[in-house]
Amino acid sequence: MDIQIALTSSCPWQLLGIDTMFSISEILHITQGKALRLAYPEATISHLLIDSRKVIVAQSSLFFAIQGERHDGILFLPDLIQKGVRNFIVSSQSPLPQKGEEFEHCNIIQVLDVVVALQAIAAAHRAKFSYPVIAITGSNGKTIVKEWLYQLLSPDFRIVRSPKSYNSQVGVPLSVWEMTAQHDLAIFEAGISQIGEMEKLARIIQPTVGVFTNLGSAHDEGFESREQKLAEKLKLFKDCETVYSIFPKEGFLKNIEVLEIETLENQTILHLAYQAEAFTLRVPSIDEATIENYLTCLHVLLHFGVPTAEVQARFDKLKPVAMRLELKEAINQCYLIDDSYNNDLSGLQMALNFMKLQQQASKSVVILSDMYETNLPDSVLYPAIFQMLRELKVDVLVGIGERIASPLTPEGGMIKYFFPTTEAFLASPLITSFHEALILVKGSRNFAFEQIVKRLQKKAHGTVLEINLDALTHNLNFYRSLLKPKTKIMAMVKAFAYGSGSAEVAQWLQFHRVDYLGVAYADEGVFLRKNGITLPIMVLNPTPDSFALCAEYALEPEIYSFKILDEYIKFASNLPAHPSPRPPVPLIHLKLDTGMRRLGFEAGEVGKLADILQTLPAHVRVASVFSHMAGADDSRHNEFSQSQIALFKQGTAILEEKLGYSFLKHLANSPAIVRFPEAHFDMARLGVGLYGVEASTLFPHSLATVATFKTIISQIKNINKGETVGYGRWGKAETDMTIATIAVGYADGFLRRLSRGAGKVGINGKLAPVFGNVCMDMTMVDITGIQAEVGDEVIIFGEAPNPTIFDMAEALQTIPYEVLTLVSERVKRVFFMA
Repeated sequence: MDIQIALTSSCPWQLLGIDTMFSISEILHITQGKALRLAYPEATISHLLIDSRKVIVAQSSLFFAIQGERHDGILFLPDLIQKGVRNFIVSSQSPLPQKGEEFEHCNIIQVLDVVVALQAIAAAHRAKFSYPVIAITGSNGKTIVKEWLYQLLSPDFRIVRSPKSYNSQVGVPLSVWEMTAQHDLAIFEAGISQIGEMEKLARIIQPTVGVFTNLGSAHDEGFESREQKLAEKLKLFKDCETVYSIFPKEGFLKNIEVLEIETLENQTILHLAYQAEAFTLRVPSIDEATIENYLTCLHVLLHFGVPTAEVQARFDKLKPVAMRLELKEAINQCYLIDDSYNNDLSGLQMALNFMKLQQQASKSVVILSDMYETNLPDSVLYPAIFQMLRELKVDVLVGIGERIASPLTPEGGMIKYFFPTTEAFLASPLITSFHEALILVKGSRNFAFEQIVKRLQKKAHGTVLEINLDALTHNLNFYRSLLKPKTKIMAMVKAFAYGSGSAEVAQWLQFHRVDYLGVAYADEGVFLRKNGITLPIMVLNPTPDSFALCAEYALEPEIYSFKILDEYIKFASNLPAHPSPRPPVPLIHLKLDTGMRRLGFEAGEVGKLADILQTLPAHVRVASVFSHMAGADDSRHNEFSQSQIALFKQGTAILEEKLGYSFLKHLANSPAIVRFPEAHFDMARLGVGLYGVEASTLFPHSLATVATFKTIISQIKNINKGETVGYGRWGKAETDMTIATIAVGYADGFLRRLSRGAGKVGINGKLAPVFGNVCMDMTMVDITGIQAEVGDEVIIFGEAPNPTIFDMAEALQTIPYEVLTLVSERVKRVFFMA
């Protein structure tokens, strides 16, 4: 399935009675469910919720307790009741928790399938509206076409659209729920990954106009053939009046004739005909996908009556579609969430949800402009916005514009500052007064909030490591799918989370409910604790002088030798039996050496170890026993891996018998999760696989790229034949050539071993080899024949066709693990959700 940015949907204006809401009694009828509790049958619902961590408006929320392979939403009901939620839909397959008193004042509806119930409610909501609904599907380009159509048709319509990539079995109903009588056009995406899904989405969307982008390889694994996948996608359009696509398929309308395609240096001129009228459309790109998307959007524009004489002007006004939320370091030890590309209610809610996940700072600041991307009256719009901010306990609001500073602004709660213009705020000392705060910047385009972002953002050179948090989630879920439902996951965030940024990655993993974190050293664990991490943390390389830190910050040390065990027993003997406010039981993890020959107790020492463990202070317990597999990624070592598994079973059985209680057992690393199900035991340690490296090579296309290392072109020079470039004059021009100096060097992690053609970078889709030697802070590359300008983006490693992390590892004659950890901490990390 396509990954969603958020998992809640509400129409804040509905809270003020602008649109008809369903009562619980109506929802009971729609879902054909059974009322387990019906305390308030006339309670009205404005907010559909499937993630217990994202409660915004509790009283009018309806929580869907979805069952997953590894979790059951019904387990979160007590927490939701504490937050004020009173309306629930639960599965008949999941019994309610035994304590009944807390459910007395709730509405609880039981259904056979919770997702089907969600879809039925959304379909009933959709049926209330008669205005046109555009449905978009295809393998690629759905979101960009949707966002472009939103911009192109906004002069004529009040549009509701899917937030970001809400196109799955739960994303679509959440999108459709946002339809109101205030709109007069809807645009929704629909994505599928297997047979039987599209008919469900079609019943929810009930489209009147269809758009098919293209057919590609995405989700091929869920279908027997491309033909089967196409047939499944086309079920979306079964009842459509019209379907548009440039894809060659009978039944698709093409109201435009392409007469000629003229390709220039950096643009394409399309010579077209529509109803016997000739016209041209200029596309500011020669990229085939961009041209296809332009033509697809053009079909829809003409369908809705936009004159051919006007289409170029509308396309020329297209603004870049920011497809992600970005978390950046800011001045004064602040963090900045940059979501300044548009400002509507659904986008604001998603940005606030993202903000809620971050725990880098104790204070929250929202900088918000007047909201033009809605036709709601101010008397409805801004009270709804302020209610959302109060629900999320925002500390400071900076409002910019004439409308947001209305007399309707409520008193109390958050601190509020108002400025008439962006320029007035930029001239105010307030902009630099925030310290150790998390700042969300969100504004309509005409407010030019990029100026605010530029002022607040921590100054750094143009070299960044971008971390795709959605890709991280995808990889986590891939490995979860291979484990038994009750097998826990320890995520390794040592070495700065493999170079990705430990605090930010750890917070994301904590949000996605991993069970344990693993770090190399105690100070890494302390750093995580100070940044809001509450998960159990195992320390792999403790030293006796770090035991006090472990106790103070509830870190759990690995014990791998008799010497360090003796030191820990001496230390633990002096600990109080019930330390406060930390957990009362200090926990340790025992490391067995089953064949790695690095750290750990050997097979012949397990008996002695068991005897010594019986002398542990009573308040100290063994949390887990584990070992490392030496060759799990390589089938040549299968026999050796099996011997490690056998030794591990023997050792843990002895220890469990002698200790008299159970503990967690974990042996599998990332490749062993894939190749050795019998090694999963109680917990598996997920390391480099989480970051996109599938070391076993059995599923090379199943992981998503998490990290993209990029920089910019600083200068371009023409070099004559015979001239030399760089230190030592190692770059000698054999012919006239063009070189670019890029802002990355060996101090950033782009090592000197990549000099003289050994390394290549990606520039505008082409590979440019290193010319001469890599310098400390910059590198020269050969861009002869590549169209490039100063300031253009340069990909050091990322996704193909640019160099990948595997390409860089091959060039350095090392492994991808090392490449990830090479990127120095002076390189700014930018975290985003795609």
